[in-house]
Amino acid sequence: LAKYPEIKTLMGPDPHLKWIVSGMVFMQFLACYLVKDLSWKWIFFWAYAFGGCINHSLTLAIHDISHNVAFGNKQAKWNRWFAVFANLPVGLPYSASFKKYHIDHHRYLGGDSLDVDIPTDFEGWFFCTPLRKLLWLFLQPLFYSLRPLYVNPKAITQMEIFNALVQFSIDLIIYYLWGLKPIIYLIAGTILCMGLHPISGHFIAEHYMFLKGYETYSYYGPLNCLTFNVGYHMEHHDFPSIPGCRLPMVKKIAPEYYDNLPHHQSWVRVLWDFVFDDTIGPYSRVKRLCKLAKES
Repeated sequence: LAKYPEIKTLMGPDPHLKWIVSGMVFMQFLACYLVKDLSWKWIFFWAYAFGGCINHSLTLAIHDISHNVAFGNKQAKWNRWFAVFANLPVGLPYSASFKKYHIDHHRYLGGDSLDVDIPTDFEGWFFCTPLRKLLWLFLQPLFYSLRPLYVNPKAITQMEIFNALVQFSIDLIIYYLWGLKPIIYLIAGTILCMGLHPISGHFIAEHYMFLKGYETYSYYGPLNCLTFNVGYHMEHHDFPSIPGCRLPMVKKIAPEYYDNLPHHQSWVRVLWDFVFDDTIGPYSRVKRLCKLAKES
């Protein structure tokens, strides 16, 4: 920032985010109507090939919204409520709990018992062969949802209760209108596309040490178009208040800080290397002891 103060102009809300997210949410509601009479094989096909991609993208929009980039820091509550709206096609309540833990991920990156993004000792010990690592990738949604409850349990907040009530109410309305198949379409898409799916390569690409000494990596490939530029991960951790749409500008303004860092070219290649490279696995994360910061 001292060298490039113009980066500060990139901070602040993204005026387009709320409209993009709203379009994606209503697209999924339309899809719920369109799939209600399909056979089960086509339900799961479209869940994996289409709906799940949108849902995964929405979870990454929720990631952006957790940094208050939809309405700005002065409208924090609007961001929380909008994240609940963005959550609706995911099928299961997610946004409020994600916000609660994601702040710790930035504040205590790699912190033992604080950063719940770190796999547990059991995960590192058991999922150590190609077949088991493949299974671990498939089960990622399960571990991401249950790990916080084991590693760093926190009290349930009012926002989480609101998130759950709104989510399950919409699920019931969809079930009443169009039956069970649209609900399965939404939830199956979320689970499948956050598991063994090309977009899910970002889970591994972001913080697994493919090169010793480097714990955060960016990805500059085309899938950023579907994921709100979450691939610009080094840039995001440097400036979490900059919305995803402007992160490429950070690299453009200050190329000497990023061009020489190791980065990924393909999330599919990341998944392949994770499964078949014996030197990489759930243990391939930096874990450190962090002092708990005082809450302001």
